[in-house]
Amino acid sequence: MVDSDGFRPNVGIILSNRDGHLLWARRLGQDAWQFPQGGIQRGETPRQALFRELAEEVGLGPHQVEVMGCTRGWLRYRLPPRFMRRNCRPLCRGQKQVWFLLRLLGDDSAVRLDSCDHPEFDQWRWVDYWYPLEQVVFFKRRVYERALSELAPLLFPQGAPPMPASCRRRRGP
Repeated sequence: MVDSDGFRPNVGIILSNRDGHLLWARRLGQDAWQFPQGGIQRGETPRQALFRELAEEVGLGPHQVEVMGCTRGWLRYRLPPRFMRRNCRPLCRGQKQVWFLLRLLGDDSAVRLDSCDHPEFDQWRWVDYWYPLEQVVFFKRRVYERALSELAPLLFPQGAPPMPASCRRRRGP
């Protein structure tokens, strides 16, 4: 499903533990790490997609997490031309995402990357809050920054840890 502007609706999942660290997952067989995410199917709400993707990609059910909040609107990124599938119609130019911040209620053993027939990830680890900004593929970086910045007050009501200088320099004018 692609909208009239060429963006595929999607949910992003930022899963935290009790210490404020975030789940960072490696795509199966690749040296590419990211937050879990996935497309919203026709007739599905973002919240329904969140729980479906959470079960498929991380093996967690709704009772195992607390939904702390979500971004106020769609956050968009464009795919670089080399990543566009030009033979697909309609052409997908990028993704528009609603990002959810969750807290894991149980312990780490609840996370199961092999809970579906076609796993998307083969490794995961907990990382510091801003770590993903320095590691995610370049074309997703701005969306990650916006999602993390908007959702930080939900996880850190007394103030989020400062964003590393290396991330602030990349932001541009």
